[in-house]
Amino acid sequence: MSEASRSDSVRGGGRATGGRSIGFVGLGIMGGPMAGHLVAAGHEVTGYDHSSAAVDRLTAAGGKAGANAAETVRDKDIVITMLPQDEHVESVFAEVLEHAAPGTLYIDFSTITPRTSEWTATEGAKKGLRVLDAPVSGGEPGAKNAALSIMVGGSRDDFDSARAVFEAVGKTVALVGPNGAGQVVKAANQLVVGGTYALVAEAILLMENLGANAEAGLDVLAGGLAGSKILELKRKTMLERSFQPGFRIDLHHKDMGIILAAARQAEVAIPMGALTAQLIAAARAMGHGSLDHSALLLVAEALSGKGQA
Repeated sequence: MSEASRSDSVRGGGRATGGRSIGFVGLGIMGGPMAGHLVAAGHEVTGYDHSSAAVDRLTAAGGKAGANAAETVRDKDIVITMLPQDEHVESVFAEVLEHAAPGTLYIDFSTITPRTSEWTATEGAKKGLRVLDAPVSGGEPGAKNAALSIMVGGSRDDFDSARAVFEAVGKTVALVGPNGAGQVVKAANQLVVGGTYALVAEAILLMENLGANAEAGLDVLAGGLAGSKILELKRKTMLERSFQPGFRIDLHHKDMGIILAAARQAEVAIPMGALTAQLIAAARAMGHGSLDHSALLLVAEALSGKGQA
């Protein structure tokens, strides 16, 4: 195994205080809090987003407003993107290629296909840019609490150069391989998360409809071998049928497409993943796309003729 493909972990302690200039494009549910943490860590952060309210929140936290993507990425030590889909990353990266100086470190926190991340690395290298794909897990709570898990693809030297950024926004960081590998691990993460939500939903219905105390039952499950972060953080809201989005069904639907394409590329069978993708697609078709992905419980209820679809 090459040096760059070995896992290297950083488990958060204190926050780094750097003072590097950062251009941050994409200040949504995840990107906004992350940019704020970078300001708090002592970096000079210029942010841009299509939402003026998102930019205003950053400036209120001490950041600067970029007029557009080109201005935001120009003459920065580090450029960061946190965007919804491949086409958004490709569009902004075109501005990075044109306006960022050679030697600039580009970190993409978005969840996109491995092929797009590999493309940014290849094209970036031609311009003398250093590129890392660094998708995150932890949802909105993780972003707000600087407790994200970050899976990074790229070279060890570039990974080490980005430590101050990662430590400002995350709790657990790992270099998982070359460019594109971060996206592969994120796909695996979303596969497990989606499947776990589907099974927790079925467990809730099983207990509720056979006379067991589902709340007490989930407490027991959370403390045993079936325990997971999902049971730890989401069992109460799932029982309450409260699906305020931390990570929307629409976005998980997009991620399942990435997973299925990656499996096809790798020529591996993921039957449980394919079924999970169908359940998430069903949730979206039922009109639940704007809800949290724990709303897979509504799909399980509908399939059982329970509740309201």
